Amino acid sequence: MYTLELAREADVPRCGEILDEGRAFQRAQGFVQWTEDYPNTDTIRADIRNRKGYTIRADGVIAAYLCVDFDGEPAYAEIQGAWQTEPPYAVIHRMAFAGAFRGQGLAETAFRLVEDLCRERGVRSLRVDTGFPNRRMQHVLEKSGFTHRGTIFYQGGERMAYDKSL
Repeated sequence: MYTLELAREADVPRCGEILDEGRAFQRAQGFVQWTEDYPNTDTIRADIRNRKGYTIRADGVIAAYLCVDFDGEPAYAEIQGAWQTEPPYAVIHRMAFAGAFRGQGLAETAFRLVEDLCRERGVRSLRVDTGFPNRRMQHVLEKSGFTHRGTIFYQGGERMAYDKSL
């Protein structure tokens, strides 16, 4: 059984390893979305401090790390295109899966768990961005009901912007 839980300080080392696995996976797919410096354990600690860092656990074992931000994303204020959803919305950043859990449909499960969290908080809109070369994430987003809405500028580069009405 999978659960979405707020990450704890004790989770930082494992979450950092999962981000490193995600970084290596991106490179194996032929692109760089995450640099060697970002995201890192300081990023995870900041997420935890701000109650935005989450783990997905499979029977208690950390299978994934992600940031779910209910404060919005300033970079999303300007889009080449148009959002289909209105604020308030939640944003998913830094979604990474442990290698042992890849290929098991965990991404779809992750989105379902985050959507449930959003509904519990009365938020009916979810937004995500990804790099243009990240075809795997684009496929997962579209399979999970997200719609490509345009291009945003985030952390020094253009990104594909997606949203979903819940």
